[in-house]
Amino acid sequence: MLFLIRFTDKPDTLARRQALLDAHVAWLAGRRDTVLVAGSLRVEPGEAPVGGAWIVEAPGKADVEALYQTDPFFVHGLRERVEILHWSKALPERALV
Repeated sequence: MLFLIRFTDKPDTLARRQALLDAHVAWLAGRRDTVLVAGSLRVEPGEAPVGGAWIVEAPGKADVEALYQTDPFFVHGLRERVEILHWSKALPERALV
């Protein structure tokens, strides 16, 4: 199944985000088969990130929860809220990346 995960960061955590970014990206790189697309979210281009979004392929929602709970951003308290939504991809012939 495909899922969209939307993360909202806690306020005033930009320094923590920057300190953890390399570990977070390395963690994502090790999970390319599961986390198909990932990136930060901003209100305006060039502004500090306010969270992130992933497209994940997993057997179920519990697998997604277990996955993100090992991400350095989550482990070290950057995330304020996590939404997990089932995603039905339109235009199935189009690649995700």
